[in-house]
Amino acid sequence: MTSPAPNGKKVLIVEDNAMNMKLFVDVLSVNGFTAVSTTDGAQALSLAQKERPDVILMDIQLAGIDGRDVTAAIKADPDLASIPVIAVTACSMKGDEDRFRACGCADYIAKPFSITNLIEVVRRHAGLGSSETKE
Repeated sequence: MTSPAPNGKKVLIVEDNAMNMKLFVDVLSVNGFTAVSTTDGAQALSLAQKERPDVILMDIQLAGIDGRDVTAAIKADPDLASIPVIAVTACSMKGDEDRFRACGCADYIAKPFSITNLIEVVRRHAGLGSSETKE
């Protein structure tokens, strides 16, 4: 199987679980995205400023800092505010999605997630529409 041509879109992944991070990087890469990653929520803001991703995947339950706080800091930066942040989390209680959107998340993906749904959501927020997902 060959990887598709790069689509020119960059995704910043903020995830402190090594297995989840590898899954995100592998799936995004095979679907034509450039993946930039950090396990450190505090580093996410400076990495976003440096890399200027098209989309940010944000784990909400990060070690040491809440992903909602990181998202709020990204949204408070005028140079980064327009970048869609997608919450990726195991939190799926009633009202959680509203709380994630209130801090600035454009969308929400509950763990465990389907790869097809992940790619569809990322493609939509990156302005690419939908297409065949490679798993």
